[in-house]
Amino acid sequence: MESKETMTIPKLQSMKKEGQKITCLTAYDYLTAFILDSAGIDLVLVGDSCSMVFAGHPTTLPITMEQMVYHTQAVSRGVQRAIVISDMPFLSFQAGSEEAVKNAGRFLKEGQAHGVKVEGGEAIAETIRRLVQIGIPVMGHLGLTPQSIRFFGGYGIRGLEKTEADRLQKDAKILEEAGVFSIVLEKIPAGLAEQITKSVSVPTIGIGAGVHCDGQILVTADMLGFFEVFKPKFVRQYERIAKRIQKAVRNYIEDVKNNEYPAKEESY
Repeated sequence: MESKETMTIPKLQSMKKEGQKITCLTAYDYLTAFILDSAGIDLVLVGDSCSMVFAGHPTTLPITMEQMVYHTQAVSRGVQRAIVISDMPFLSFQAGSEEAVKNAGRFLKEGQAHGVKVEGGEAIAETIRRLVQIGIPVMGHLGLTPQSIRFFGGYGIRGLEKTEADRLQKDAKILEEAGVFSIVLEKIPAGLAEQITKSVSVPTIGIGAGVHCDGQILVTADMLGFFEVFKPKFVRQYERIAKRIQKAVRNYIEDVKNNEYPAKEESY
């Protein structure tokens, strides 16, 4: 059933206590955001995945603050009831708390977002505390953090070894203490995600992290089957939009070339 209740961050957090699953998807434009919101999604993430899905870059690193603010503005105009969270792009928060405050504030002030998402653990805890202190809601992100892809050397599973698994559990507690309202857990073993979810009071949102997280997020283009070249294991394609669009375009091309479009009733 579609949810029509206006979502807030406190309501999102109460869903964990009540055992209600949280639903999240990405959007970078007005039309997609409008459709997701009207369908009843709980949270819309203006992800820095926009760099890859929308702009065609091989990583999330190139996208800029200006571009992310622009996309956030478009998404916010399409949303009436869901929570809108903006990804803080690479180097928009790592340089220090004051730079982070300035940039995060733009997402709320100019983009009309409800909060921001930042990648990383203990190293950015003080920055998160500063953002939260001045009233900017922050979502954390642990596990595979795409902005660190040059360091990781690829998009492999994180937390397989005990040392890294222990660090992720520690980082989750640190983020909770710093004041995040939720934590994205990306591409980590399901058992580890379950342990982290049970150990923190804030909701966990999984992507490739198993069923035991408090909610799930996917890139909308992946979930709808827009991209046919590569499909991660954790993606369930609920549609095959690329094939449907291709079929429609071919039909249009055929109709135009055969003088079957526009018809008399479609002309003035």
